[in-house]
Amino acid sequence: MDNLTFRNSILLVEGLKVTPESSYPVFIVLLLAYIFAMVSNITLIFLISTEKNLHNPMHFLFCNLPVNDIIGTTVILPRLLQDIFKETSERTISYAECVIQAYFVHVFTGACHYVLMIGLTLRLSRCRYKIENPFCDNASLFKLSCENVSINNMFGLVYTIIVACLSSVSVFITYLKIATVCIRSKNKALNSKAIQTCSTHLAVYLIMFVCCAIFIFFHRFPEYSESRKLGSIMFHIIPPGLNPLVYGLQTREIRQKIVKVCCRKIGNSNT
Repeated sequence: MDNLTFRNSILLVEGLKVTPESSYPVFIVLLLAYIFAMVSNITLIFLISTEKNLHNPMHFLFCNLPVNDIIGTTVILPRLLQDIFKETSERTISYAECVIQAYFVHVFTGACHYVLMIGLTLRLSRCRYKIENPFCDNASLFKLSCENVSINNMFGLVYTIIVACLSSVSVFITYLKIATVCIRSKNKALNSKAIQTCSTHLAVYLIMFVCCAIFIFFHRFPEYSESRKLGSIMFHIIPPGLNPLVYGLQTREIRQKIVKVCCRKIGNSNT
């Protein structure tokens, strides 16, 4: 098996450890989450691209988020769903496909250093063939090597800490300024809208931050592998499903267009 694996550059993906009894419920939940994320994000893109009133820089910026979410879910969920019903020995992926998947996983996470990370990993020789994760990412790839990977670990950890700190500080300063404006303002309607919008945005940010931190830091601690797997999957499911609701429905122009389209369809069906 080892010689064949190395010769053909075939890797085994650990996948999800689910019992035969729970495989169908897990499959259904993940499939529904994938369908919901795809439909909601595609609908948002279609609405912004077809409505001329929404053709402005702010709404075009909103298009980048659903495109990123579509990439993030599609790059792992279809294969993950397929692997649920496979035996462990049949969950295979080529090394080239694994590198491509890891690349797009880091594109989804917004890691602007993914080229350097993948480059540091590809320089390593491989002595293992098992991806200890439900999908391929950079940390899983460099764990295939028996060489010293301290450079990869150090670079990934330091960069993650820097990005996490800068992101947290930026969010804190932004919300502090918003809170200051709300305190000084006497407009209760405006303050209520700001609190409602900011609370939903903050909730999505915290979910993304916690899930991302779990699967990044727990890669360094094998004893927490199941928690890491759960966090990594949730990171690719929850934000792509929530983002269209938070950033789409919370925007008045988009919300009005959705209501207008729905009313138009209801009126056409009645006639």
